[in-house]
Amino acid sequence: MVAADGAMTHAARTRLADFVQSGDVVVANDASTMPASLMGTHAPTGAPVEVRLAGWGTDRIGDTARFVAVVFGNGDYRTRTEDRPPPPKLSPGDRLTLGPLRAVVAEVRVPARLVVLAFEGDAASTWAGLAQHGKPIQYAHVDAPLALWDVWTPLAGPPAAFEPPSAGFVLDWQMQSGLRARGAHIATLTHAAGLSATGDDILDAALPLREPYSIPSGTARAVRDARAGGHRVIAIGTTVVRALEHAAAHGGMRAGHGVADQRIGAGTRLRAVDVLLTGTHERGTSHYELLRAFAGDEHLDAASAALDAHGYRTHEFGDSMLVVATRTPRRVENRAVAALAA
Repeated sequence: MVAADGAMTHAARTRLADFVQSGDVVVANDASTMPASLMGTHAPTGAPVEVRLAGWGTDRIGDTARFVAVVFGNGDYRTRTEDRPPPPKLSPGDRLTLGPLRAVVAEVRVPARLVVLAFEGDAASTWAGLAQHGKPIQYAHVDAPLALWDVWTPLAGPPAAFEPPSAGFVLDWQMQSGLRARGAHIATLTHAAGLSATGDDILDAALPLREPYSIPSGTARAVRDARAGGHRVIAIGTTVVRALEHAAAHGGMRAGHGVADQRIGAGTRLRAVDVLLTGTHERGTSHYELLRAFAGDEHLDAASAALDAHGYRTHEFGDSMLVVATRTPRRVENRAVAALAA
């Protein structure tokens, strides 16, 4: 725990429930991760490519008409993303052969490896092709190839995410039971978590991309009731923060669909979330910038130094941070951070 004096508490992640209070509402992202990495060829040149689906092209979860995607040249996840070669020159109308799937480049964005793809065939054939040919997106820090179930959290439901909402890995059945025993309420929403890295500095600086979400009526009500009753809302992961804060900033905490298109950082006024459970993040990333809405730089600097000194693991299968922001009438102040090791 990093409080005003800079002290930090280290704890096993299995002790998460010890940091939860009766009346807290714990909100998790129930999106299951799709097999969004597709190997194939660029038809005009015959060059090999890897397509990583990165977003829903129509801003509607489940609409397979179009996808936003990042395209790489030859290679696979065993090469660091930043070292991957770019794809061949892509132009609108180019066709890509991706196993059983055929896709057309509908739009080329900036930078040029970011495209909008339209898959040929109906939704059923697209889903079947993804299931048959797609693999989970992964990065070089994990040597063994990931199976689809490796990137599904215990609460995984509708296929919506392109990378795992990895903070949710902590919520196994025993943890859920422990949270409820402490008097917490567990709720879910669905948020289309996008890519964490693209290998392009310009594109990485623009992350996260637009990410649609859906908040059930029960979750919206639980968040409203917690805020009205003086209880805390605990977000399991940055995607939950993005969804809840977007909803809270656009007409209050209402149920339904939305598209998180905002950037959350040091100047963001938090309206919905009081506590964040997240992985450990590197400075300069969009995830780290989001942490700055919860904690001052001096506290985050101290936390980063302590995490490094204790060998905490980064990335989606690493350790966790619990960032607690004490509510005040003006904005979130008097922050504190707890680090949780797996």
